[in-house]
Amino acid sequence: MHPFKNNDVAEKYQALPKALGGKLYALREMIFDLAVSTKGVGAIEESLKWDTPSYQTVRPKSGTPIRLAAMVDKNQYGLYVHCQTTLISDFREIYPDQFSFEKNRGIIFNLDDEIAEEELRHCISMALTYHLK
Repeated sequence: MHPFKNNDVAEKYQALPKALGGKLYALREMIFDLAVSTKGVGAIEESLKWDTPSYQTVRPKSGTPIRLAAMVDKNQYGLYVHCQTTLISDFREIYPDQFSFEKNRGIIFNLDDEIAEEELRHCISMALTYHLK
């Protein structure tokens, strides 16, 4: 478990409905775990961007920011990357049937979706190492 270093981010998670907060928290843990275990990825900085939790590699700047967002009214949540990267088109090509995508911005999950965890871990690793290719 990775403790929160940013109180604003912690408050965002605490304000979410329990089920959605739990799903986003699991993605958060996955990001931190992969940052430690993926070669070339260094420290992760957690902050709020556009009022959502954001995770950025800082030493070195190996990847593109990853944002996590909850769409409470739709019982959905998403993992977003910078829209000017090729990541979402890459994810679509590699995993056309495993995920639902929102334009060139993110992967969207319904609250009751069973997540293809191995494939999602690969996508997050690709985002964390985007600038290393």
